Amino acid sequence: MRELLRTNDMVLVSAVGALLDGANIHHLLLDTNMSIVEGSLGVIPRRILVHDDDNLAARQLLVDAGLGYELRDNE
Repeated sequence: MRELLRTNDMVLVSAVGALLDGANIHHLLLDTNMSIVEGSLGVIPRRILVHDDDNLAARQLLVDAGLGYELRDNE
């Protein structure tokens, strides 16, 4: 799994999830239940991960959608 992006912006998380779903790229959203720990303040960023095999396609999808600046480094 590769981390695609990390953000506190739930609108962005939703938009990226919809883009990935539309392209049939399976993804995993992590840290969604951390609001229990943080008190629903939204200070802990949510992370979207994709499988290694889908990493390049997912990155290109976000670049094409104008969201390339949100991508994490491709380690």
